[in-house]
Amino acid sequence: MWHKLAEHPNELDFGSNNIAVAEINGKKICIGLHQDRYFAFAYKCPHAGGLLSQGFIDALGQVVCPLHRYRFNPQTGRNTSGEGYYLSHWPVEWREEGLFVDLPDNQKPGWF
Repeated sequence: MWHKLAEHPNELDFGSNNIAVAEINGKKICIGLHQDRYFAFAYKCPHAGGLLSQGFIDALGQVVCPLHRYRFNPQTGRNTSGEGYYLSHWPVEWREEGLFVDLPDNQKPGWF
């Protein structure tokens, strides 16, 4: 199900790390920005629960966890630093009405 995140990019509070936090139905997700492309991914690292909003986007567009520097491809969720974890991620698209993220309806309350 598509959820509206913002009507305009200025509504999202991107830090110097190019990551913003959005809340949907009481759950937090991260929105990343790299080379004018937006992507959505889990708020916490699947390894040790580090807050990915406190990490950063590297030069290759990978999400880097602040705790152990594990890296993830935000388009595939693949752990690119080799530890074997998977990062939850969701499609994002700009429409005339604003920025939207597609979150599955069938996931349980703890899915973030």
